[in-house]
Amino acid sequence: SLPAKLINGGIAGLIGVTCVFPIDLAKTRLQNQQNGQRMYTSMSDCLIKTIRSEGYFGMYRGAAVNLTLVTPEKAIKLAANDFFRHHLSKDGKKLTLLREMLAGCGAGTCQVIVTTPMEMLKIQLQDAGRIAAQKKLMAAQAQLSPSSVAGAAEPAVETRTTAMQITRELLRSKGIAGLYKGLGATLLRDVPFSIVYFPLFANLNKLGQKDPNVKAPFYVSFLSGCVAGSTAAVAVNPFDVIKTRLQSLQRGVNEDTYSGILDCTKKIWQKEGPMAFLKGAYCRALVIAPLFGIAQVVYFIGIAEFLLDMLPRHRA
Repeated sequence: SLPAKLINGGIAGLIGVTCVFPIDLAKTRLQNQQNGQRMYTSMSDCLIKTIRSEGYFGMYRGAAVNLTLVTPEKAIKLAANDFFRHHLSKDGKKLTLLREMLAGCGAGTCQVIVTTPMEMLKIQLQDAGRIAAQKKLMAAQAQLSPSSVAGAAEPAVETRTTAMQITRELLRSKGIAGLYKGLGATLLRDVPFSIVYFPLFANLNKLGQKDPNVKAPFYVSFLSGCVAGSTAAVAVNPFDVIKTRLQSLQRGVNEDTYSGILDCTKKIWQKEGPMAFLKGAYCRALVIAPLFGIAQVVYFIGIAEFLLDMLPRHRA
Protein backbone atom coordinates (compact mmCIF):
# COMPACT_ATOMS: atom_id res chain seq x y z
CA SER A 1 0.00 0.00 0.00
CA LEU A 2 1.05 3.60 -0.54
CA PRO A 3 1.16 4.47 3.21
CA ALA A 4 3.45 1.47 3.78
CA LYS A 5 5.74 2.58 0.95
CA LEU A 6 5.95 6.11 2.36
CA ILE A 7 6.68 4.89 5.89
CA ASN A 8 9.32 2.41 4.66
CA GLY A 9 11.02 5.10 2.57
CA GLY A 10 11.00 7.53 5.48
CA ILE A 11 12.43 5.07 8.01
CA ALA A 12 15.12 4.01 5.55
CA GLY A 13 16.11 7.61 4.88
CA LEU A 14 16.37 8.52 8.57
CA ILE A 15 18.55 5.52 9.41
CA GLY A 16 20.76 5.94 6.35
CA VAL A 17 21.36 9.69 6.72
CA THR A 18 22.26 9.34 10.40
CA CYS A 19 24.89 6.73 9.55
CA VAL A 20 26.62 8.44 6.61
CA PHE A 21 26.13 12.20 7.08
CA PRO A 22 29.76 13.01 8.11
CA ILE A 23 31.01 11.46 4.86
CA ASP A 24 28.48 13.55 2.95
CA LEU A 25 29.79 16.69 4.66
CA ALA A 26 33.34 15.79 3.58
CA LYS A 27 32.08 15.26 0.02
CA THR A 28 30.51 18.72 -0.12
CA ARG A 29 33.63 20.44 1.22
CA LEU A 30 35.97 18.56 -1.12
CA GLN A 31 33.78 19.33 -4.14
CA ASN A 32 33.61 23.03 -3.32
CA GLN A 33 37.39 23.38 -3.02
CA GLN A 34 38.88 25.21 -5.96
CA ASN A 35 42.51 25.73 -6.92
CA GLY A 36 42.84 28.80 -4.71
CA GLN A 37 43.13 27.99 -1.02
CA ARG A 38 42.75 24.23 -0.53
CA MET A 39 41.87 23.27 3.02
CA TYR A 40 41.61 19.49 2.77
CA THR A 41 43.62 16.81 1.01
CA SER A 42 41.26 13.88 1.51
CA MET A 43 38.08 12.71 3.20
CA SER A 44 39.89 11.65 6.38
CA ASP A 45 41.86 14.92 6.49
CA CYS A 46 38.60 16.86 6.14
CA LEU A 47 36.88 14.97 8.95
CA ILE A 48 39.87 15.26 11.30
CA LYS A 49 40.19 19.01 10.72
CA THR A 50 36.43 19.45 11.10
CA ILE A 51 36.45 17.72 14.50
CA ARG A 52 39.44 19.78 15.66
CA SER A 53 37.99 23.12 14.64
CA GLU A 54 34.23 22.57 15.05
CA GLY A 55 33.93 19.65 17.45
CA TYR A 56 32.31 16.26 16.89
CA PHE A 57 28.91 17.74 16.08
CA GLY A 58 30.55 19.90 13.43
CA MET A 59 30.42 16.79 11.23
CA TYR A 60 26.63 16.93 11.45
CA ARG A 61 26.13 20.54 10.35
CA GLY A 62 23.09 20.53 8.10
CA ALA A 63 21.94 17.12 9.30
CA ALA A 64 18.69 18.54 10.72
CA VAL A 65 17.65 19.67 7.23
CA ASN A 66 18.33 16.22 5.80
CA LEU A 67 16.61 14.39 8.64
CA THR A 68 13.55 16.61 8.21
CA LEU A 69 13.27 16.36 4.44
CA VAL A 70 14.82 12.96 3.70
CA THR A 71 11.59 11.18 4.70
CA PRO A 72 9.44 12.74 1.96
CA GLU A 73 12.40 12.66 -0.47
CA LYS A 74 13.11 8.94 -0.10
CA ALA A 75 9.42 8.14 0.15
CA ILE A 76 8.70 9.91 -3.13
CA LYS A 77 11.68 8.27 -4.85
CA LEU A 78 10.90 4.70 -3.84
CA ALA A 79 7.12 4.96 -4.14
CA ALA A 80 7.33 6.73 -7.52
CA ASN A 81 9.61 4.01 -8.89
CA ASP A 82 7.12 1.33 -7.81
CA PHE A 83 4.25 3.37 -9.27
CA PHE A 84 5.91 3.72 -12.67
CA ARG A 85 7.06 0.09 -12.71
CA HIS A 86 3.50 -1.03 -12.02
CA HIS A 87 1.98 1.10 -14.78
CA LEU A 88 4.70 0.23 -17.29
CA SER A 89 4.31 -3.50 -16.78
CA LYS A 90 2.08 -5.40 -19.19
CA ASP A 91 -0.25 -7.90 -17.52
CA GLY A 92 2.27 -8.51 -14.75
CA LYS A 93 5.00 -9.56 -17.17
CA LYS A 94 8.67 -8.86 -16.52
CA LEU A 95 9.69 -5.31 -17.37
CA THR A 96 12.14 -4.78 -20.19
CA LEU A 97 15.35 -2.91 -19.40
CA LEU A 98 14.07 0.15 -21.25
CA ARG A 99 10.86 0.23 -19.21
CA GLU A 100 12.86 -0.20 -15.99
CA MET A 101 14.97 2.79 -17.01
CA LEU A 102 11.83 4.82 -17.79
CA ALA A 103 10.46 4.01 -14.33
CA GLY A 104 13.72 5.16 -12.77
CA CYS A 105 13.60 8.33 -14.86
CA GLY A 106 10.11 9.09 -13.55
CA ALA A 107 11.20 8.49 -9.96
CA GLY A 108 14.24 10.77 -10.31
CA THR A 109 12.12 13.53 -11.85
CA CYS A 110 9.55 13.38 -9.04
CA GLN A 111 12.03 13.48 -6.19
CA VAL A 112 13.65 16.82 -7.15
CA ILE A 113 10.57 18.57 -5.75
CA VAL A 114 12.04 17.89 -2.31
CA THR A 115 15.68 17.17 -3.15
CA THR A 116 16.54 20.60 -4.59
CA PRO A 117 15.61 22.78 -1.57
CA MET A 118 16.96 20.12 0.81
CA GLU A 119 20.35 20.04 -0.93
CA MET A 120 20.37 23.82 -1.28
CA LEU A 121 20.02 24.39 2.48
CA LYS A 122 22.26 21.48 3.46
CA ILE A 123 25.16 22.69 1.29
CA GLN A 124 25.14 26.18 2.86
CA LEU A 125 25.42 24.70 6.35
CA GLN A 126 27.95 22.01 5.42
CA ASP A 127 30.30 24.39 3.64
CA ALA A 128 30.13 27.26 6.15
CA GLY A 129 32.86 25.71 8.30
CA ARG A 130 35.24 25.36 5.35
CA ILE A 131 34.82 29.02 4.35
CA ALA A 132 35.26 30.21 7.94
CA ALA A 133 38.41 28.08 8.40
CA GLN A 134 39.82 29.36 5.11
CA LYS A 135 39.29 32.99 6.14
CA LYS A 136 40.97 32.39 9.50
CA LEU A 137 43.93 30.73 7.79
CA MET A 138 44.30 33.61 5.33
CA ALA A 139 44.11 36.14 8.17
CA ALA A 140 46.76 34.25 10.14
CA GLN A 141 49.06 34.12 7.10
CA ALA A 142 48.59 37.85 6.54
CA GLN A 143 49.55 38.62 10.14
CA LEU A 144 52.68 36.48 9.90
CA SER A 145 53.84 38.03 6.63
CA PRO A 146 56.53 40.77 6.82
CA SER A 147 54.32 43.24 5.00
CA SER A 148 51.48 42.93 7.49
CA VAL A 149 50.74 45.87 9.72
CA ALA A 150 51.53 45.44 13.39
CA GLY A 151 48.48 45.05 15.57
CA ALA A 152 46.22 43.95 12.73
CA ALA A 153 42.66 43.17 13.67
CA GLU A 154 41.78 39.66 14.82
CA PRO A 155 39.88 37.55 12.28
CA ALA A 156 36.13 37.76 12.72
CA VAL A 157 34.42 34.95 14.61
CA GLU A 158 32.15 32.82 12.45
CA THR A 159 28.48 33.67 12.83
CA ARG A 160 26.50 30.46 12.56
CA THR A 161 23.28 30.64 10.61
CA THR A 162 20.41 28.19 10.69
CA ALA A 163 18.41 26.60 7.91
CA MET A 164 15.39 28.70 8.88
CA GLN A 165 17.40 31.94 8.62
CA ILE A 166 18.70 30.96 5.18
CA THR A 167 15.19 29.95 4.07
CA ARG A 168 13.64 33.23 5.24
CA GLU A 169 16.36 35.28 3.55
CA LEU A 170 16.03 33.39 0.26
CA LEU A 171 12.23 33.67 0.28
CA ARG A 172 12.45 37.38 1.10
CA SER A 173 15.02 38.20 -1.59
CA LYS A 174 14.26 35.73 -4.38
CA GLY A 175 10.97 34.07 -3.56
CA ILE A 176 10.41 30.33 -3.90
CA ALA A 177 12.84 30.28 -6.85
CA GLY A 178 15.66 30.98 -4.39
CA LEU A 179 15.18 27.55 -2.82
CA TYR A 180 15.25 25.92 -6.24
CA LYS A 181 18.59 27.30 -7.39
CA GLY A 182 20.44 24.51 -9.20
CA LEU A 183 17.22 22.71 -10.18
CA GLY A 184 18.54 21.93 -13.67
CA ALA A 185 21.78 20.49 -12.29
CA THR A 186 19.82 18.46 -9.73
CA LEU A 187 17.72 16.96 -12.53
CA LEU A 188 20.89 16.19 -14.50
CA ARG A 189 22.19 14.30 -11.48
CA ASP A 190 19.09 12.58 -10.11
CA VAL A 191 17.38 11.45 -13.32
CA PRO A 192 20.45 9.58 -14.72
CA PHE A 193 21.15 8.25 -11.21
CA SER A 194 17.69 6.69 -11.00
CA ILE A 195 17.92 5.41 -14.58
CA VAL A 196 21.11 3.52 -13.61
CA TYR A 197 20.24 2.62 -10.01
CA PHE A 198 16.76 1.10 -10.11
CA PRO A 199 17.22 -1.31 -13.05
CA LEU A 200 20.64 -2.36 -11.76
CA PHE A 201 19.29 -2.97 -8.26
CA ALA A 202 16.26 -4.89 -9.53
CA ASN A 203 18.37 -7.20 -11.67
CA LEU A 204 21.04 -7.77 -8.99
CA ASN A 205 18.35 -8.47 -6.43
CA LYS A 206 16.74 -11.06 -8.73
CA LEU A 207 20.00 -13.03 -8.75
CA GLY A 208 19.43 -13.81 -5.07
CA GLN A 209 15.84 -14.95 -5.49
CA LYS A 210 15.43 -18.72 -5.52
CA ASP A 211 11.80 -18.29 -6.47
CA PRO A 212 10.40 -15.29 -8.45
CA ASN A 213 7.45 -15.11 -6.02
CA VAL A 214 9.64 -15.02 -2.89
CA LYS A 215 11.63 -12.01 -1.73
CA ALA A 216 15.41 -12.21 -1.84
CA PRO A 217 17.21 -12.55 1.53
CA PHE A 218 17.84 -9.22 3.28
CA TYR A 219 21.61 -9.43 2.76
CA VAL A 220 21.08 -9.79 -1.00
CA SER A 221 18.89 -6.66 -1.01
CA PHE A 222 21.49 -4.83 1.08
CA LEU A 223 24.42 -5.80 -1.16
CA SER A 224 22.39 -5.09 -4.30
CA GLY A 225 21.52 -1.63 -2.98
CA CYS A 226 25.17 -0.96 -2.10
CA VAL A 227 26.54 -2.04 -5.49
CA ALA A 228 23.83 -0.31 -7.52
CA GLY A 229 24.03 2.85 -5.41
CA SER A 230 27.80 3.24 -5.54
CA THR A 231 27.88 2.51 -9.30
CA ALA A 232 25.19 5.09 -10.06
CA ALA A 233 26.78 7.63 -7.67
CA VAL A 234 30.18 7.54 -9.39
CA ALA A 235 28.56 7.62 -12.83
CA VAL A 236 26.76 10.92 -12.14
CA ASN A 237 29.42 12.53 -9.92
CA PRO A 238 30.34 15.22 -12.51
CA PHE A 239 26.77 16.53 -12.33
CA ASP A 240 26.93 16.41 -8.52
CA VAL A 241 30.07 18.59 -8.54
CA ILE A 242 28.35 21.12 -10.82
CA LYS A 243 25.21 21.08 -8.67
CA THR A 244 27.19 21.62 -5.48
CA ARG A 245 29.11 24.57 -6.96
CA LEU A 246 25.94 26.21 -8.34
CA GLN A 247 24.02 25.85 -5.08
CA SER A 248 26.76 27.34 -2.89
CA LEU A 249 25.77 30.91 -2.06
CA GLN A 250 29.08 31.84 -0.40
CA ARG A 251 32.55 31.45 -1.87
CA GLY A 252 35.95 31.10 -0.31
CA VAL A 253 38.90 33.38 -1.02
CA ASN A 254 39.74 33.65 -4.76
CA GLU A 255 37.04 31.16 -5.74
CA ASP A 256 35.02 31.47 -8.94
CA THR A 257 31.31 32.23 -9.22
CA TYR A 258 29.12 30.68 -11.89
CA SER A 259 26.18 31.91 -13.94
CA GLY A 260 24.83 28.51 -14.95
CA ILE A 261 25.55 24.88 -15.82
CA LEU A 262 27.54 25.60 -18.99
CA ASP A 263 29.57 28.39 -17.37
CA CYS A 264 30.34 26.18 -14.37
CA THR A 265 31.35 23.24 -16.58
CA LYS A 266 33.61 25.43 -18.73
CA LYS A 267 35.40 27.08 -15.79
CA ILE A 268 35.98 23.80 -13.95
CA TRP A 269 37.37 22.16 -17.12
CA GLN A 270 39.65 25.10 -17.97
CA LYS A 271 40.93 25.97 -14.49
CA GLU A 272 40.90 22.64 -12.63
CA GLY A 273 41.02 20.02 -15.36
CA PRO A 274 38.70 17.09 -16.14
CA MET A 275 39.63 15.21 -12.97
CA ALA A 276 37.91 17.96 -10.93
CA PHE A 277 34.59 16.46 -12.01
CA LEU A 278 35.45 13.38 -9.94
CA LYS A 279 36.04 15.34 -6.73
CA GLY A 280 34.33 13.62 -3.83
CA ALA A 281 33.41 10.60 -5.98
CA TYR A 282 34.66 8.04 -3.46
CA CYS A 283 32.95 9.96 -0.63
CA ARG A 284 29.71 9.94 -2.60
CA ALA A 285 30.06 6.20 -3.25
CA LEU A 286 30.65 5.64 0.49
CA VAL A 287 27.56 7.73 1.26
CA ILE A 288 25.21 6.26 -1.32
CA ALA A 289 26.20 2.59 -0.97
CA PRO A 290 25.08 2.07 2.67
CA LEU A 291 22.32 4.68 2.32
CA PHE A 292 20.58 2.78 -0.46
CA GLY A 293 21.56 -0.59 0.96
CA ILE A 294 19.79 0.29 4.20
CA ALA A 295 16.91 1.84 2.26
CA GLN A 296 16.30 -1.28 0.21
CA VAL A 297 16.54 -3.62 3.22
CA VAL A 298 13.98 -1.55 5.17
CA TYR A 299 11.82 -1.18 2.09
CA PHE A 300 11.84 -4.84 1.14
CA ILE A 301 11.59 -6.24 4.66
CA GLY A 302 8.46 -4.09 4.99
CA ILE A 303 8.73 -2.56 8.47
CA ALA A 304 5.74 -0.37 7.66
CA GLU A 305 3.53 -3.35 6.87
CA PHE A 306 4.31 -4.76 10.32
CA LEU A 307 3.52 -1.42 12.01
CA LEU A 308 0.30 -0.96 10.05
CA ASP A 309 -0.78 -4.52 10.81
CA MET A 310 -0.23 -3.91 14.52
CA LEU A 311 -2.58 -0.90 14.62
CA PRO A 312 -5.85 -2.86 14.27
CA ARG A 313 -4.67 -5.41 16.87
CA HIS A 314 -3.79 -2.63 19.29
CA ARG A 315 -7.17 -0.98 18.82
CA ALA A 316 -8.89 -4.33 19.28
